[in-house]
Amino acid sequence: MSWTRAFLAALAVCALFGALLAGIAACDSGGGAGEGDGAEPSPVGKVLDDTDEEGRNYREFDKKRAPEVGIEVLPDAREGWDVRLTVSDFRFSPAGTKKTAAQGRGYALLRLDGRPVAELRDPAHHLSGSLVTRGTHKITVRLHADDDTVWAVDGEPVESTADITVSDPVPSAPTTAPTPTPQVSGRDPGRSTGGRGSPNPGGKA
Repeated sequence: MSWTRAFLAALAVCALFGALLAGIAACDSGGGAGEGDGAEPSPVGKVLDDTDEEGRNYREFDKKRAPEVGIEVLPDAREGWDVRLTVSDFRFSPAGTKKTAAQGRGYALLRLDGRPVAELRDPAHHLSGSLVTRGTHKITVRLHADDDTVWAVDGEPVESTADITVSDPVPSAPTTAPTPTPQVSGRDPGRSTGGRGSPNPGGKA
């Protein structure tokens, strides 16, 4: 019987040692995965082969959770334009944010007739009048992730466009030099007659 007890004890020791090794391996594996998840967020959306005018890839997003943007452009008192954005399911990231895509975050790129003119980190921007020549122009705002990819839904970029028109300034009324008062013959040359002068630019007599 003694050999039987010894054999059973040896089996118990082996089983305990195996369970201990399995537990250590599981702890190491679980800890490594947790650290990795905290350091690098999982990718958001699907990066497409389609690109924008500068070669930045589109990032396809679920339509139900996709961000949206609207734009309003109004003339201001500084001979320029006030650009105002409205967004939903989107937050502007501050400058210097790590270039990693995160759901519903990033910046907006402002385009004038297709040409990039400003990177927006908040919903308000002043567009200088010197950038906008006479005629009709398209002002487009497009949402980007922090890694510079373009947020897209159904293969199309998330953007909004407004048209503005710049006209020639209204010409001012021409100014006319006043006409000298004529002298009336037969009167004392030391006295002048009262004559009507030319209208001033304001139109008063």
